[in-house]
Amino acid sequence: MTVQTPTPFPRLGLPEQVSFDRKELGAILTLYGRMVAAGEWRDYGISNLRDRAVFSVFRRTAENPLYRIEKYPRLRLRQGQYSVCGMDGQILKRGHDLRAVLLVLEKKLIRAVD
Repeated sequence: MTVQTPTPFPRLGLPEQVSFDRKELGAILTLYGRMVAAGEWRDYGISNLRDRAVFSVFRRTAENPLYRIEKYPRLRLRQGQYSVCGMDGQILKRGHDLRAVLLVLEKKLIRAVD
């Protein structure tokens, strides 16, 4: 007699966690590099959760994040799966195209030169 342990049912089409792909991460890290060179940002953190992926940007390591860039695939057919949230949790921009959503942070890099 052979005893077999039951295997859990596979989830149908649902990944274990959401993450940024190489192209998305490249666009985010390009912006991050420019902001670090400008002295605006100093640290980042990436969280891959079950329902969303979050790229958090910090001015100092021990602070709350200045901005959160989120990928929430459940909203891809509605408002768009990408969003940029401010320090207080307010959504600054949301959309279907990551580069268009990141433009809200690019505008903070442009300053008048004396």
